[in-house]
Amino acid sequence: MSNNHQSTGIIGLDEKLGGGFVSGTMAVLVGSSGIGKTQFGIQYANAGLNQEGLRGVLFDMASRVDPQGHNEYSQRICNWILREESLETRFEHEKFFDSSRVAGDYFHPLRYQGKRVTKRDLDFDQWNDWNAELSHNLDSTIAFFFGHFIRGVRRFVVDGIEPVQRQGESIQFELLEYIYHQIIRKDAEWVARDLFRQNYYLYQEVVSNNLYRKEDVGCMVCYTSPETSLDAMIEKPLDEGDLLAGANTIIYMGKIRDGVKFKRGIYVAKHRSDKCPDEILLYDINDKGIFLL
Repeated sequence: MSNNHQSTGIIGLDEKLGGGFVSGTMAVLVGSSGIGKTQFGIQYANAGLNQEGLRGVLFDMASRVDPQGHNEYSQRICNWILREESLETRFEHEKFFDSSRVAGDYFHPLRYQGKRVTKRDLDFDQWNDWNAELSHNLDSTIAFFFGHFIRGVRRFVVDGIEPVQRQGESIQFELLEYIYHQIIRKDAEWVARDLFRQNYYLYQEVVSNNLYRKEDVGCMVCYTSPETSLDAMIEKPLDEGDLLAGANTIIYMGKIRDGVKFKRGIYVAKHRSDKCPDEILLYDINDKGIFLL
């Protein structure tokens, strides 16, 4: 495995991508519900155990749809029992760098409320309620990522993002934009400043001893598409400011009609690296996750 690539966790796909996903970048999986995105995310996170010595972490943004079954998948695919980070956990400066502190590897910042996540579907008060919830949970979100990264975690998965017509009107994309640009792509020292705020100088020395390189952190985003056909996903144009436009790697996962049957196919629409497959890769899913045919 190349030093600047992270394994996808799927046998055969790393070779197709010239070594896997590029470290320090975002990879986006686009596919309909039930096509295998969550299993892919679990396999990618689990691959960190062999490559970096630690599994990745899962950040679940689901708010209206049913739970994704992360714990069931992780136990079945790789015997990984997820520990959920509670929203009620209080951020304590004095215990944050304690090596005995146990942090969950699954975090769900938006409670299942059965409410839509786009501005056009909400009235003024409902939209403000969403923003208030985000603000309330922001410190916990920063602490979740920063706490794992200073301990050696180098990959994370965002799941549960719902399809919307305009991403700029989605509370989920608003949070994702903040996470990616203000936590993941920001230098570790400045993330610590945002987290510790007025107490930063009290912990500056220990922060300096626990810094990490943002260029080593990889991000996978699982985005649910309204289309189920692989052809329809490939043909859909990107909007200006679209999440996909800024991603280093875009992978579509969809169905392909073969007579009266359907097959599952992966198409790598974009991969800024030394190698990008041109063909559609057929895959299937068993009790150990996704595998190429």
